[in-house]
Amino acid sequence: MFNHNRSLFHPATFFLIGIPGLEEGHAWLSLLFCSVYLVALLGNATILLVINAEQTLWEPMFYFLAILSTVDLALSTTSIPRMLGIFWFDAHEINFGTCVAQMFLIHAFTGMEAEVLVAMAFDRYVAICAPLHCTTILTSRVLVGISTCIVIRPVLLILPMIYLIYRLPFCRARIIAHSYCEHMGIAKLSCGNIQINAIYGLFVVSLFLMNVVLIGISYVYILRAVFRLPSQDARLKALSTRGFHVAVLCVFYIPSVFSFLTHRFGHNIPHYIHILIANLYLVIPPSLNPITYGVRTNQIPE
Repeated sequence: MFNHNRSLFHPATFFLIGIPGLEEGHAWLSLLFCSVYLVALLGNATILLVINAEQTLWEPMFYFLAILSTVDLALSTTSIPRMLGIFWFDAHEINFGTCVAQMFLIHAFTGMEAEVLVAMAFDRYVAICAPLHCTTILTSRVLVGISTCIVIRPVLLILPMIYLIYRLPFCRARIIAHSYCEHMGIAKLSCGNIQINAIYGLFVVSLFLMNVVLIGISYVYILRAVFRLPSQDARLKALSTRGFHVAVLCVFYIPSVFSFLTHRFGHNIPHYIHILIANLYLVIPPSLNPITYGVRTNQIPE
């Protein structure tokens, strides 16, 4: 009787479809995802090796860049190999505990990436708007505090989701119309009340959006400082660099927020569009960040 009740609450496995509606295109999508994943691995590993080898790069900007590269490696490795397993080997089955673990890791690393981007925006704000006070503001103690916040805050926010999933009863539905496990995708399979899951998910998204506001404020001050530069060439160069940064921020934030909100409000959006966009913020930013924040930074190419 105990085993029966346990199986009623938690199925042994879930079945990940991949990208529903685009099953015939899985082979082509797998080539794209694999190529982008390899670029992400090579780019971020190179950034970490170069920063570790060059003591001249041991400053706040590259300290945060190293953290970003580490998070990008973790985020892409947590999600993309599993997708490729579905596309190449029809490895659709995933253990319940493994699915919950993947959910936690993907959401936690996504939160860490958002936190790092805020920290990098703050670092650029200090470097451009208060260059004379940079060393007194971004001390070693402050950097350690920011780094701790980058890791701890997302973990504490995502931990309750594990409990919120484990408390739910799952009857017979076990097919997840997605290429990876995420909170509301799992919760919607439950035959119980998932209102708390939805409310807590929106709460996490609202805090996630606060990061966008903080980044926006820092870039307003940065742009004000850029437009005061006496040289037009310097202004154009600074605007070009910030333009690339904003583009990558958009590629990360827009798909992720779209994916979170579609679960709650996007009932009329075709499912394959939702899943494709939900994959974008896991696949594209980790491959673009080394180029945007690394290669386009003068010190690293030199």
